[in-house]
Amino acid sequence: MLTLTLRNLERDGLLTRTVHPTVPPKVEYALTPVARELHATLLGLTDWAERHRVTIAESRAAYDAHHRPE
Repeated sequence: MLTLTLRNLERDGLLTRTVHPTVPPKVEYALTPVARELHATLLGLTDWAERHRVTIAESRAAYDAHHRPE
C-alpha cells in the first residue's frame, strides 16, 4: 500500500523518486516545489481551523438547538 501511495504521489508530481544502484537497493523520495506549496497551504488551513474551532462548535450547537425536532 505504501508503494502504491508513493507511486501515485510521484505520478501527481508531488514527489520525485531517486533509485540508487546499490545492494540492497536504496530509493529516496523528495517533495517537489508543488508539494511544498501544497504543504504551506494545508498548514494555513489547519491553522485557520484550530483558531476557529470553538466558534464553529458553538455555531453548530446553536444551530442544532434551534433546529431540534420537536
